[in-house]
Amino acid sequence: MKPTRSRMRTSFNLRGRLMLVGTTLALCSVTLIGRAAYVQLINSDFYQRQGEARYLRELPIAVSRGMITDRNGEPLAVSTPVESIWVNPQELLRNPDRIPELAKALQMPQDELSSRLSQKAEKEFMYLKRRINPDRAHEIVALKIPGVFSQREFRRFYPQGEAMAHVLGFTNIDDRGQEGLELAFDQWLRGKPGSKRVVRDARGAIVESVDLVKPAEPGQDLTLSIDRRIQFLAYKELRNALIENKAAGGSMVVMDVATGEVLAMVNLPTYNPNAVTGINPAARRNRAVTDLVEPGSTMKPLTIATALQAGVVTPNTTIDTNPGYMAVGRFTIKDVPRNNGVLNVTGVITRSSNIGAAKIAAKLPDETFYQTVHNFGYGSVPHSGFPGEAAGLLPSPARWSGSSKTTMSYGYGLNVTPLQIAQAYAALGNGGRLNPPTFVKGQRGESRQVISPEVAHTVIGMMETVVTQGGAKDAAILGYHVAGKTGTARKNGPNGYERGHYNALFAGLVPATRPRFATVIVINDPQGGKYYGGLVSAPVFHRVMEGALRLADVPPDDIQSWLAAQAAGKAGGALPKPAPAAVAPAVDTDGDGLMPTAADEVDAGIPTASATTAPLQEARQ
Repeated sequence: MKPTRSRMRTSFNLRGRLMLVGTTLALCSVTLIGRAAYVQLINSDFYQRQGEARYLRELPIAVSRGMITDRNGEPLAVSTPVESIWVNPQELLRNPDRIPELAKALQMPQDELSSRLSQKAEKEFMYLKRRINPDRAHEIVALKIPGVFSQREFRRFYPQGEAMAHVLGFTNIDDRGQEGLELAFDQWLRGKPGSKRVVRDARGAIVESVDLVKPAEPGQDLTLSIDRRIQFLAYKELRNALIENKAAGGSMVVMDVATGEVLAMVNLPTYNPNAVTGINPAARRNRAVTDLVEPGSTMKPLTIATALQAGVVTPNTTIDTNPGYMAVGRFTIKDVPRNNGVLNVTGVITRSSNIGAAKIAAKLPDETFYQTVHNFGYGSVPHSGFPGEAAGLLPSPARWSGSSKTTMSYGYGLNVTPLQIAQAYAALGNGGRLNPPTFVKGQRGESRQVISPEVAHTVIGMMETVVTQGGAKDAAILGYHVAGKTGTARKNGPNGYERGHYNALFAGLVPATRPRFATVIVINDPQGGKYYGGLVSAPVFHRVMEGALRLADVPPDDIQSWLAAQAAGKAGGALPKPAPAAVAPAVDTDGDGLMPTAADEVDAGIPTASATTAPLQEARQ
């Protein structure tokens, strides 16, 4: 039976469709094979990178910041490991049902977390909580919330807290130095983070470490010149003095005379470097390095050292201070509480005579006076390496008025930092040789000879009389010769020198026969009824230096006083209560109801046009 035409047509159509399908499949196969060959052989690098980008990640390797220790190896700043929680917002937002659980674990309001995630919806990284306890971080990660991970970081801890705050400073949340020596030595301390490549699974968990890209370089340790024990002693005694005298603040610096190393530096008010959030920035300032004061009568030993070095006076040169006041142009300066009469140069120091200092300075050429004081470090940055250190203000002779040298001779009309005063007194104690101050143990700067050793020794002998005969008997230390000078400078405000507001200073050297420590105390605005350096600051020197000498095993240089104390029944050589400074007849020189003591300058040293005129403003120029 012959096939019909319709059957033939149907058979033909079927074969055609089969051939079309086969051809199409063949072409697809060829295309796929070609594409595979292109991907595998020709453009394999590109696609490998794309695949690795989805599974291979480069992660930072956190590095520990170097430890800071005191000169004896005691830790002052250490880095402790912590964890930070971070999230891939894209991944977490694909699982919104887990957001409430995460918010609860983070102790964060859910609305706040959702808002933060929405703002970073296009990002793959966002911190959720920084620097938390590692155990707590592991608990959060263990919840296995999609996109939530932790990474190792380090947090700075300061064991000494407030006592060391202004010297050390602190670091920010990224462990970068922000203040103090943490900032000054940030590059040295912080090291260099490393990085590594890891493979993550679909959930983001690390399944394999592939490669170390860059090894981490830990920060280097730093050994300071600071002695933690002396630092804490200075902090405690300065704090007690501020409380006792109702003072607004204070600073104290202790330097090693022979090396210029800073052994202690304290400022009050202070702050806790372990919790700086919300702290007033003014409280973080290291006032001993950055803030300026007029040095008051602590300037007089430098004036006399300059005159002795220039040969215009000898220790026995007589100075007639009669009648106790002196006209300088249209201004008048005076001594208080009484006319000191005729004094030798030593007596000018002992009695703290403003008239005597002014007359000695008048014998000096202007340039000689200026240059020697400048060589003591006044008007120059100390180059201690501390950030923000001030140069102070020492006007050059070209800027002087008719009374400038006179007022500067006893400590007005120039501005210095407590560190600069300590540096200058250390130079006196170091045979007239000035060392730049340093905060790093063993570091030495370029020193210079300011005055001769003989002149330095002579001036130290003069300063001993301030403690034995003058207004600083409260600075005496049993078994040791002490040399020092008091200072009481009226504070200068926006409208000139302010009545009833003073800086009380004491600067001293011990043991005086071979000085080991140079110490300066500045107490700001005492309001407890006393405001003289000899009554407010000298007792702090006594208490701190008595402890420092014992801690440093410095042998006594005044055995006779120690033996006398023992003979008088002072068991173990305990320090007897020093005799109070001699009190002059009650003379209220400025009408504020407070009486000056002998051998300590007061605001009467500020030149005035008459006994009742306003303080001299040009002294500040």
